Amino acid sequence: MNILKKNASHPSEKKTEAASKGTKKKDASHYISAKESRAIARSNQKEVRALEKFRKRKNVPETEYLTQMRDKNNIVEFEDLHTYFFTDLGVSKAVNGVSFDVPKGKVVGIVGESGCGKSVTSMSLMQLVQAPQGQIVSGSIRFDLGDKAYDIAKMPRSAMSEIRGKQVAMIFQEPMTALNPVFTVGYQIDEVFFLRNKDMPKEEAKKRTIELLNLVGIAMPERVYRSYPHELSGGMRQRIVIAIALACDPKLIIADEPTTALDVTIQAQILELLREIRERLDSSIMLITHDLGVIAQMADYVVVMYAGRVVEKGTAHDIFKHPLHPYTIGLQKSKPVVNHEVDRLYSIEGSVPNPINMPSFCYFRDRCSRASEKCAGEYPAMIQVSETHSVACYLYGEEDK
Repeated sequence: MNILKKNASHPSEKKTEAASKGTKKKDASHYISAKESRAIARSNQKEVRALEKFRKRKNVPETEYLTQMRDKNNIVEFEDLHTYFFTDLGVSKAVNGVSFDVPKGKVVGIVGESGCGKSVTSMSLMQLVQAPQGQIVSGSIRFDLGDKAYDIAKMPRSAMSEIRGKQVAMIFQEPMTALNPVFTVGYQIDEVFFLRNKDMPKEEAKKRTIELLNLVGIAMPERVYRSYPHELSGGMRQRIVIAIALACDPKLIIADEPTTALDVTIQAQILELLREIRERLDSSIMLITHDLGVIAQMADYVVVMYAGRVVEKGTAHDIFKHPLHPYTIGLQKSKPVVNHEVDRLYSIEGSVPNPINMPSFCYFRDRCSRASEKCAGEYPAMIQVSETHSVACYLYGEEDK
């Protein structure tokens, strides 16, 4: 699916090229005039209309989005995924060619700085990217349903609603905003069952909701069933969000910052709960977090993202014991170490490039202390250094396998 040509010129790109040639002032690349903004908006409208028409098509035969898994041991396979946001300043390439797999029954941790594309990647899988500005432009998201596989990137929204929540569910990072403050906890969990089975009796839905509340470790579930979200603590609200995600026994659970804003004790309880749920339901988990300690404790495989791309991936042992990419090494050095006193925590110098005008060379080059002349060339390809470990960096080549 290539509705939008990734290499097609865009008004915002032409504008930045002109600025780089000196036709504007030094900071002209950060300034968009009203005329240029209107030109960008017209170009975006045309592209967005085509993408929205593709998403909203009806009566689509299943054969249009049926696919084959590359490896039957995977539940999800991302391949060259591009998800863009069309703004009046230009096209923001939030996810710009992401490829990785989620094996069945495993935990895959996705780590990186804020804005690197972690959450947008998971939202693309759920088809929850904010439209019409946010759109999956190209690439594949192959999802294994057991007897068949779907390419979610090609599915219409009407068909996606049949597997969202049932086959794949998401634990959102802010439970207070994910839960509706005007409805009780019981009503919101019951609603999930009614959406999947409209004929289910209310007594049966309540019984299953109480079972879920017990499963996620809620004390006095009958009382919590009648409570409103504001009457519960942060840890209990997070457990409620997890219960909603588990209502239909999904094959894949996406946990987007599940321990954000929770104290250390509650974080440990939530992580232990996720571990128990994975073993009990035999589900796969995509764990998105900034916390490398959480990744080291939970993940079987780790994907490191930077500026919308995957820069390194491998097993947890590969990433934590033998990190290769300078960005991965920088992330690990920035984490405080017990019994090791320092005057100042390490930080990676520089800033992430503008997502509206991404360079053609390695995105990390200007922040890398080991950059060389090669880094000014094309973006480095992913090099397989071992059976499970790969990295996108010119410091490693075929001889490093």
